[in-house]
Amino acid sequence: MFPVGSIGDSRPDFLKSFMANEKTANSGLTACPIGVTNRRHTQREPDIFERMAVMTKAEQALRLLKEIGGVVRPKNPASRGIAPVYLRRLLQQGDLVQSATGLYRLADHKPSPDHRLAEGAKRVPHGVVCLLSALAYHDLTRNAPPEVWMAVDRKARLPSVGDLAIRFVRFSGAALNEGVEEYPIEGVPVRVTSCAKTVVDLFKYRNKLGLTLALDALRDCLRKQKCPMDELWRFAIVCRAETVIRPYLEALS
Repeated sequence: MFPVGSIGDSRPDFLKSFMANEKTANSGLTACPIGVTNRRHTQREPDIFERMAVMTKAEQALRLLKEIGGVVRPKNPASRGIAPVYLRRLLQQGDLVQSATGLYRLADHKPSPDHRLAEGAKRVPHGVVCLLSALAYHDLTRNAPPEVWMAVDRKARLPSVGDLAIRFVRFSGAALNEGVEEYPIEGVPVRVTSCAKTVVDLFKYRNKLGLTLALDALRDCLRKQKCPMDELWRFAIVCRAETVIRPYLEALS
């Protein structure tokens, strides 16, 4: 202890200044009994640490989404320890955009012309893009369909796709599994029927889509050398459409 005499306070100047600052800082606090914690401190400090933790998780989520790229679903970052609440926080901050129900993309990500195919494959990963959508993807038509045509197994339950425009058709066996190619679109693996398989499928669905569309696709496919004639014939056998397509292949050969 430093003595305090009647002439004046003999404490060093640095101690006087420290005590004065403490008195000013504590002037608004209410004295608490021993064993009772001041409420102002208990309410303030957890909020600070909580905000720091949220910022860290949000930054981690943003970094992870940039690594994934393209279209993401909430379960993608959740599998890596990022809870959906941080996706909502990024959505509120404007760093994330909801492109469809349950599908998100980064705000600065520019969608490609095949963005809808990536969305469809993200929602239905076991589906196969086919018919009109596959025709447009292979650049065999100038008219992109307003909905994504997707093939699923004949016995499979149709998935819920929310507000996505997807038209399902049912294939089975080799007609579903043969002639399927995988392309990365916006970081999403998209399964698409090959060019030859797409043309043969159009002949098989000629009663619904029209024979003219199938003939135009066949001519463009051969003119642009998208696939050889024997590949078309192979998928005609797989899809049991050889009787239908035979006269047109003979005429164009």
